[in-house]
Amino acid sequence: MKFLKNTFKFIVVILALTIAILYITDTDYLLKAVRTIYLKGHKTAYLEDYKQFDNQVIEASSQPQPWPNHVDYNTAKETETLTKLNNASGTVAYMIIKNDSIWFENYYDGFDENSKSNSFSMAKSYVSGLMQKAIQDGYIKSLDQPVCDFLPAFCEGKAAKMTVGDLSSMSSGTNWDEAYYSPLSITTRAYFDDDLAKVINGLKMETDPGQSFKYASGDTQMLAMVIEKASGKKIYDYFEESFWKPLGSVNETLWQVDSEDHDLVKAYCCVASNAKDFARYGKLFKDHGQWNGKQILDSAFVAKSVKPRFEGGEIYGYGWWLAQHRNKEIFYMRGHLGQLVIVIPEDNLIVVRLGHTIKKVEGDDHSPDFYTFIDEAYAMMGA
Repeated sequence: MKFLKNTFKFIVVILALTIAILYITDTDYLLKAVRTIYLKGHKTAYLEDYKQFDNQVIEASSQPQPWPNHVDYNTAKETETLTKLNNASGTVAYMIIKNDSIWFENYYDGFDENSKSNSFSMAKSYVSGLMQKAIQDGYIKSLDQPVCDFLPAFCEGKAAKMTVGDLSSMSSGTNWDEAYYSPLSITTRAYFDDDLAKVINGLKMETDPGQSFKYASGDTQMLAMVIEKASGKKIYDYFEESFWKPLGSVNETLWQVDSEDHDLVKAYCCVASNAKDFARYGKLFKDHGQWNGKQILDSAFVAKSVKPRFEGGEIYGYGWWLAQHRNKEIFYMRGHLGQLVIVIPEDNLIVVRLGHTIKKVEGDDHSPDFYTFIDEAYAMMGA
């Protein structure tokens, strides 16, 4: 009995010392990481982790616009290749939208058409669009306006040359390290820290901004802070009034914030929604910024967004990933673990896939699963 008491005291002392060290070294965000992710058996963020964090509600449209079903709705069966990939990768939603009608949809692993799941970095496309909306509304002068005009932490040295457009095109030049699985990376800190602005304002410059593409979630987070400062509106409110409601979203959505106290959205990720409502933003860009005849976003910006800014950086525009496949130009929203809204304008086609995993690739290349999800859609349509 005495041994057990001594052992218990020893464990308590070790835990207390560990917690004290985390606070002293400013790594106490790891406590939230352990509680919300690691103790639940995950090595990284997962589809339904939004339930473990603070969120702001974004209301559904008061005039919802459900997607119509295609005349051939769900008449085709999944190919054997697609079924194998969906099973192996943990797909939870797969949908083909042809000519603005749902041609095929299926849901898996207990998910359905209304189930929420984490967008992860697909949210970056939304934030880039909000930047353009802020320009149209007169809050931001242009893509060339300095970030320094809004964020004083970036007014010296190389940072003073950083523009709003540099943030949208992932060319800030900061020392952000995009590492999802390291508990000590700034990406992990940003996901769990309860003061995200402090994390971003602590970034340092590594290179001159606006020179080349380097994928960095911190760029999008900084862009959201610029938009909030410029507009005087919370990003989640601006998103609701600019896109979520005007595009006729059927379901309310959630956007994670760093904490109730600081109330800053995790702008580089973390919109919890469903395949059908995610797809609406793809349609907006497919249709050159128009929705039901109304010009929501400037068509010139939409065209600019889905073209590469830099030579040698042909896979990214302004908030959108870019690809060529089957001799077609493709742009798409992309998120951690394989969240995809793929737009193929030439064929008036949108393919949506949400799921638990995707085959990884080195660097910023496209996953081979990305191509398979496209190829099998065409195979199902007999193309």
